[in-house]
Formats: sequence, C-alpha cells, structure tokens
Amino acid sequence: MWARTQYNLGNALTTLGERESGTAHLEEAVAALDAALQELTRDRTPFDWAGAQNNLGNALLTLGARETGTTHLVEAVAAYRAALEVWTRDRVGWAATQTNLGIALRTLGERETDTTHLEEAVAVFRTALQERPRERVALEWAVAQTNLGIALGTLGQRETGTAHLEEAVAAWEAYLTVTASAWPQALVGQTRSQIVSIRGRP
Repeated sequence: MWARTQYNLGNALTTLGERESGTAHLEEAVAALDAALQELTRDRTPFDWAGAQNNLGNALLTLGARETGTTHLVEAVAAYRAALEVWTRDRVGWAATQTNLGIALRTLGERETDTTHLEEAVAVFRTALQERPRERVALEWAVAQTNLGIALGTLGQRETGTAHLEEAVAAWEAYLTVTASAWPQALVGQTRSQIVSIRGRP
C-alpha cells in the first residue's frame, strides 16, 4: 500500500512538474518513484516494477531536458531500458516507452560530440515504428517519423556524407503526409523549413 501511494504520488508530481517551468516537483517525483521501487521489486512484482521504471524515466527525461547536464538523461535511458527488459512488444505502451527511450538518447546525443547515442536513438525509433504502422495508428506513426527525422538530421549534420540527411528528409516527408492538413501550421512549417534547409546544403 505504501509503495503504491509513493508510485501514485510520483506520477502526480511528474504531471504537475511537466506543467511548470521549474524542476522542484520533478525532483520530488523522482524521489517518490525511487522510494516506490524500494518495495516494488522486479522479483516480486515485475510489471509494477517496470511501470515504476517507465514513469521514473518520464520524470528524469523531463528534468534532464530542462538542464544543461546529462546526468538525468543518462538515468532516464537506464530507467526506460530497465522497463523494456520486462515489457514485451505485445504490451500496450511498449512502443511509447521505446519512443521515450529514443527521445532520451537523442537529447543526450545532442549534448555530446560522440554520435553513439544518436545512432542508438535512430535504431530505437525505427524499432518503435515497427509497432506503430500508419494504417493502424496514423498520428503516432507520424510522431515517430518526425522523431526519427530529428535524430537522423542531427546525426547527418555532423557527417560529411548525405545519407542520414536524405533519410531525415524522407522521415519528415512521411510525417507531413499525415499532419500537413491536420496539425498546427506552425509545426508543419517548421518541418518544411528543416527540409528546405537540408536540401539547400551545398
């Protein structure tokens, strides 16, 4: 009962922290979920443990995105990977956790000179897309495509070749086939500008 209360508290604090500009509630969320994980062990309650790891990853990812360092992002990656050791592809939410792992890896890679985490992000987004086919979940498929495009674009900007940049354009164009007439034009215009920028490179 105590662990479940900590779990629910952590989720509530994460939601609150996501709606604020500060980090205090996110830090409290991390502490609450860490406390829950002291009781929700993998051996005794594997699915509850994986859920707590996933939600801990969410809090750490939001916290890490607001900071300049990489510590919380590294911890987010570890938490998502822990959850995915238990959750399998047939579980609802698996693809969402894969996507969040990709975002954490991409954000981490953007802050490093090495491209390893960006390459891992690309692989993770592609895996998530296998479980989010356009014909079944078009909007989720489109979101996965734009996340893939961002990772590929960042990777391509650091290389002398054009293969990853061309793949980024393809991913963004795929995204636009679903969102061009349905999503806010500011977002659509931003994606189109990225495509034009890459195509205009010498």
